[in-house]
Amino acid sequence: MQTTTNFPSPTVVTLNGIRLEVFEAGQENRGNPIVLCHGWPAHAYSWRYQMPALAAQGYHVIVPNQRGYGNSSCPPEVTDYDIAHLTGDLAALLDHYGYHDAVFVGHDWGANVVWSMALLYPERVKSIINLALPYQPRTPMPWIDFMEAVFGEDNYFVHFNRKPGVADAILHANTHQFLRNLFRKNLPSVQPDPGMMMINLAQAASALGEAVLSDRDLAVFAASFDATGFTPSINWYRNMDRNWHILADVDPVIARPALMIYGERDMIPESDNLADFVPNVEVARLDCGHWIQQEMPEETNLLILQWLTEQTARTSVSVRS
Repeated sequence: MQTTTNFPSPTVVTLNGIRLEVFEAGQENRGNPIVLCHGWPAHAYSWRYQMPALAAQGYHVIVPNQRGYGNSSCPPEVTDYDIAHLTGDLAALLDHYGYHDAVFVGHDWGANVVWSMALLYPERVKSIINLALPYQPRTPMPWIDFMEAVFGEDNYFVHFNRKPGVADAILHANTHQFLRNLFRKNLPSVQPDPGMMMINLAQAASALGEAVLSDRDLAVFAASFDATGFTPSINWYRNMDRNWHILADVDPVIARPALMIYGERDMIPESDNLADFVPNVEVARLDCGHWIQQEMPEETNLLILQWLTEQTARTSVSVRS
């Protein structure tokens, strides 16, 4: 299993009414920013393999622990985690560093924030690279109602909203075991157990498949959630319907260049209409599960760097012409 050392020490910056813990690499490349946004239940550390590779290619790499994670602020109100606040944090982060725009990269929930960043702050987004989660068009009814109708009450998005606090407590009581059981790859094809998936993982004594994280890496994630609990990060899910209303009158088409990277073994399905909403998207796939950049870091880095190089070349040609 690959390991990494020398993960940078963070700085804490005050912006948008909160504090964000931010990790950086390639500060000498100031003027060429790229912002990496983690998913759930993760940490800025999930980009540990990408940060040095991007810095070596001339990028100022900026990786926040987003609100509710790590040593960043964990506001008390559920509504403090809606998409307006999450994207507002990223816009304020650019302001902090004096940047008009940046390349944004997201995985999982971070991808959702990046897609939304392009909707709410299109002028601040130079281009997009998202992993695992394709663009999610607004559903005919609010998202949680829609998911409950399609997937039932045990769907974890639905459960988080309909039974607030229940999963939070169980996950926190079993933090290490839950994360150990969740961050897996090469999972066998088995029928899922009845009940809520995340609670089942938290309570399972043994794990399926192979570990994505080394013991050392797992300890970083576990220590973070031991400190914060899971409620702040789960509150992101508790704003799904609020986000549905916030985005109601926003143009749903994203014009920025985008790269969408899927894990072919991921349980999240590929979008069949991605190009309708993101017309300048390119799609790539890797033979892995959900934790793409940690399962196949070298291959992920190669895809990202090749695409960024191509975008730079296209921009140069456009400027000359």
